[in-house]
Amino acid sequence: MNQTPIDYNTAQEVIKSYNLSDFGHATIREVVAISTELETKTGTEFIHMEMGVPGLKAAQVGVEAEIKALENGIASVYPNINGAPEVKTEAARFIKAFIDIDISPEGCVPVTGSMQGTYASFLTCGQCTAGKDTILFIDPGFPVQKQQLIVMGYQHESFDVYEYRGEKLRGILESYLEKGNIAAVIYSNPNNPAWICLTEEELRIIGELATKYDTIVIEDLAYFAMDFRKPLGKPFEAPFQASVAKYTDNYILQISGSKAFSYAGQRIAITAISDKLYHRQFDGLTKRYGGGTFGSVYIHRVLYALSSGTSHSAQLALAAMFKAASDGQFDFVSEVQEYGKRAEKLKKIFTDNGFTIVYNQDLDQPIADGFYFTIAYPGMTGGKLMEELIYYGISAISLSTTGSHQEGLRACTSFIKPHQYDLLKERLKLFKSNHSL
Repeated sequence: MNQTPIDYNTAQEVIKSYNLSDFGHATIREVVAISTELETKTGTEFIHMEMGVPGLKAAQVGVEAEIKALENGIASVYPNINGAPEVKTEAARFIKAFIDIDISPEGCVPVTGSMQGTYASFLTCGQCTAGKDTILFIDPGFPVQKQQLIVMGYQHESFDVYEYRGEKLRGILESYLEKGNIAAVIYSNPNNPAWICLTEEELRIIGELATKYDTIVIEDLAYFAMDFRKPLGKPFEAPFQASVAKYTDNYILQISGSKAFSYAGQRIAITAISDKLYHRQFDGLTKRYGGGTFGSVYIHRVLYALSSGTSHSAQLALAAMFKAASDGQFDFVSEVQEYGKRAEKLKKIFTDNGFTIVYNQDLDQPIADGFYFTIAYPGMTGGKLMEELIYYGISAISLSTTGSHQEGLRACTSFIKPHQYDLLKERLKLFKSNHSL
């Protein structure tokens, strides 16, 4: 092994201590733990690209609203399980302002982050109809969502959308839905990790098939309005954030405060259930709970059992951020465009040193620059590349953990510091030298 910034033997010792059967399938948290331990043991700075944690300051309007709420004594009162009226009203208005969809405040439910929102959505969707017990992932996607299904004992299926863009999506999606066992379909848009953005045509296909096969669509909008190729930050003005909600009534939107508002630490998001789905009764839910609609079961049975409500002060922070954005006083899109600027610089450093971008096209357009990008190196599997980069003090996760069938890694831009661009250039130059034929 040629000389590397991280001693090979030390790295091997730490990796082996985690007893992983395949390092390429290590979870995000395991990669974080390994890289952090090596950083401590060797005293060598790591370039952390493994974890999708916001790297910008939390939106001040939210911080101020939350402090005010706490100072007014709200922490001593249990939150209403339905959510504070302020956040429900402002969530519905925000959705109208930036997606151009009408939804009642009733169906806008605060949750402790989209992680809880998707967990509760999976759980409820899988109980609606006998025989519909499987969640379909349009991959690549967020690895932990599959872990959620493992925890609750649900089945899942998936396909990599890489080869099925545009009209091709219809055939592959219908081949799964026509089996009759799919309770819900989930995807993220923009996509984690590929950063592809599903088009209106593709969302129409998903919506039409969801209606045809009576399947619920869970649309994860964690990276809300972050397709920086379009000016999506003007409230009540086109263009709007693309959404399946325009093409079916069978939808649930997950709108998180974590990335768009850099408010990840307070674990706050909105699950927005369409009006028709909210008020719909299902035989499976009636049999299990004795009655109720999808919305009332989601809130008063499932969420109540999971957390008995969401932090009052965080709800009011989110309400303030939604209101400021909808009023045109808080340009949250401009704030997070920093991620796109970082991605542009980082991708050039990687490609200048022999790497390729795995998901490099978004149909007929170059892939956008954003929170994530994907990389590969000739002749290496994703797992091998992931391990090799550890020796150079660079940590990322394998695409195989995201449901992708492509070989490569997901890299996140959020933790990159200004001085690390030159450090990355130096380390990748050495990597290229050590791996040249």
